[in-house]
Amino acid sequence: MEFVKVIVDRPMESIHPKHDDIIYPVNYGYIEGIIAGDGEEQDAYILGVDKPIKELEGKVIAIIRRKDDVENKWVVAPEETRFTKDEIAEQVKFQEQYFDTVIEMKE
Repeated sequence: MEFVKVIVDRPMESIHPKHDDIIYPVNYGYIEGIIAGDGEEQDAYILGVDKPIKELEGKVIAIIRRKDDVENKWVVAPEETRFTKDEIAEQVKFQEQYFDTVIEMKE
């Protein structure tokens, strides 16, 4: 189980910078120093936190593999929390519904 620090640049309840019809129901950010397929720092959804935050040190519980995109998204949660694949899919559907994805559990 890998632990990472996520810097939140799109806190829960914020609006997507390019698509004003997408409101984030979860905190979303990036992991410094890890470069994703798009050449930017690795993006991550944070689950298990019910308020907007600035950062989180947590565990990578899943990777969302986008079959029709150049990057994958990581799912990070506080150490003591657990989610099923279906629970993860439901919480990230607001954005991942636009992609052909597979969720790979890391636990």
